Amino acid sequence: MIVIYGIKERLNPIKGLLSDVIHGCMQSVLGMPEDKRAHRFIPMDADDFYYPGGRTDSYTVIEINMMAGRKVETQKKLIKSLFQEIEVKLAIAPMDVEIVIKEQAPYQWGFRGITGDEVSDLKYKVNV
Repeated sequence: MIVIYGIKERLNPIKGLLSDVIHGCMQSVLGMPEDKRAHRFIPMDADDFYYPGGRTDSYTVIEINMMAGRKVETQKKLIKSLFQEIEVKLAIAPMDVEIVIKEQAPYQWGFRGITGDEVSDLKYKVNV
């Protein structure tokens, strides 16, 4: 699951394209299938969204929650791919994008009535 935060006046108009860019990177780097898009957008009022100095009101935070197993190199490739594609396709500078990957053990994920360590039919690999 991916959660995206930003100032609503800036985030709302680009949600669809940003979702496409993020999912495209997830597909190309992690091999995620087309139908595994799970994005949650949190558009915020400017007075509720504090961000570091040197950023603009395009500042966007992307939290990527995933089962543990991806290699460090794979995670770094995903982050760099996101920076590049967001800049090219949305004209948001890497300085205005913050990305955090949060990994949890498979047993800490619950979906389709089971836990992640019990699933045997994923259409993608976790250990990449």
